[in-house]
Order: sequence, then C-alpha cells, then structure tokens
Amino acid sequence: MRGQTGTMVIEADLTRDEDVQRLIEQATMRFGCLDILITNCGGPPTGRFVDHDLNAWRAAVDTTLLSVVRLIRAALPALRLSDTPSILTFSSNAARQPNPNMTLSNALRLAVVGLTKTLAMELGPEGIRVNSILPAWTKTERVMEILAERARRNGTTVDYEMVRQAEESPLGRLGTVEEFARAAVFLCSPAAPFLTGVMLGFDGGMYKATL
Repeated sequence: MRGQTGTMVIEADLTRDEDVQRLIEQATMRFGCLDILITNCGGPPTGRFVDHDLNAWRAAVDTTLLSVVRLIRAALPALRLSDTPSILTFSSNAARQPNPNMTLSNALRLAVVGLTKTLAMELGPEGIRVNSILPAWTKTERVMEILAERARRNGTTVDYEMVRQAEESPLGRLGTVEEFARAAVFLCSPAAPFLTGVMLGFDGGMYKATL
C-alpha cells in the first residue's frame, strides 16, 4: 500500500550499512514502496596506479562499488512491492574507455557495470529492470575539480582544459546535468518497459568504438 507523495531528504553515509538500511526503511515508511532506486555516491580520487596505497583502494571499493551493493540489497524488498520497479546505477564512460590519471575509477566503474548486467539477468524474471548510465564529460562539480587538477598539472587554465576536452565530442561541448537527468528519467520510466541491462553512453559521441 502506498503512503504519501512528495519529497523527503534523509542524511545518510552510503559507506555505513546501518545508514543505508535506515535510509530505505524511512523512505519505504513514507511512500509505501519504492518504484525506482538510483545509486550514486560520487567518485574516487584521481591519480595513477602508483599514487594509491591499499587503503585508498579499500576506500574506493567501499564508496564506488559497495555503496551500490548496500543500496540494492536494502531496497530489493520494497522494489518487489512495486508495479514498475527499476534500478539505475551510475557508472562512467571510463568503464569502456579508461581515462588518464583515473586508475581507481577506471577499475571500479567496470565492476559496477558487471554488477548491473548480472542483476538485469537475475532480477528480470521478477519484472525488475536494471540499467546504467555511463557518462563521459558532463558539467558537474566533480568534473570541474578534475579539470582544475589537470590545469594545475599542465600549467594551463580550467577554461582551456574544458575547451580541449569538449573537442573530443562531435558535438563540441560537454554534457549538462539537465540532459543527464532526462536520460535517467527515461530509463527509469514506464516509457522504457523493455529496456534492461542497458549501459547507456552519455558522452556526446566521445566513445568512438562501434560496439
């Protein structure tokens, strides 16, 4: 049975099991069930392989991969009560085409893709769709931080690095968060009932491979 409609904000640390469980329980209590689960917990630090010790790797796994595992495990009982259940993970274009100086993200985003594909097969018989969006360079705070670090390393400016990065897209620009949101809404909505296991590239054509 559904509860109230509207929005609510719950503060939670997605690296803590008890916080994730509380988050899902409070949301379910408010709304009665969950139709959509979107997993997103930022990204790991930039750097090359030699820049990260094992503690950095453990932290990155906890944030990038295990946060997704925690959320899905906690939300499944509520999603099973929905008539239109959908899970959407956020990975990265780095899962298909590794980015320089982003070793942690290159490795762990691929793990999220593997999990998403597997869950699409396992949960499909229950009518639960599981998809992912693989964004490339989109104007987010994280991307601006990465470009600022690149500018510092190269002795250039953020604007220069942004223009240089945008040139990799046939559209000649970065994506916007509004455009990303529209792609996410479509994948999660009843307008896409036969789409599951989709790894949607949100990259403005930056990914050049044919498959």
